[in-house]
Amino acid sequence: MVSLWKKIAATMTTAALLSVGAQQCLAQDHGHAHEADGPARLSLNKGQKWATDANLRQGMSRIREAMAADLAAIHGGKATVKQYRALAQKINGQIAFMVQACKLEPEADAMLHLLLADIIAGADAMGDKGVGEARKGAEKIAHALDDYGVYFSHPGWHGLTQSH
Repeated sequence: MVSLWKKIAATMTTAALLSVGAQQCLAQDHGHAHEADGPARLSLNKGQKWATDANLRQGMSRIREAMAADLAAIHGGKATVKQYRALAQKINGQIAFMVQACKLEPEADAMLHLLLADIIAGADAMGDKGVGEARKGAEKIAHALDDYGVYFSHPGWHGLTQSH
């Protein structure tokens, strides 16, 4: 029973960090004016990939590694609700890390938030839903990881669903 409470406390702490950290990071002025609604969809930086920093690359690599470790079970339809929830916790931990370490230029930051929104939505589905919805959440994250490689400069990056 104590273990269950520890897991619940850890999950709630992560959720709180994500909520507060994301709000703080999103609220940062960065010294530039932003569009009222922000960018509507991912795009390149004048035809080039957006710059990344070491913290972003580390967090995204860890998310990719966590997803890759469970990919066979997910694709094979053998991943359990417990596996999806554990994976969601790992991903949420990396999101919290990246949001806390938010140091990108404002335009790159805005693009990153669009990408992270998909990853967060996928992790939410994996953490709170049944196996069918959890699998859809995992697929959403896999596609976001592919998009990350298309729009962000991360040497050696390869997504999960694209063959590189």
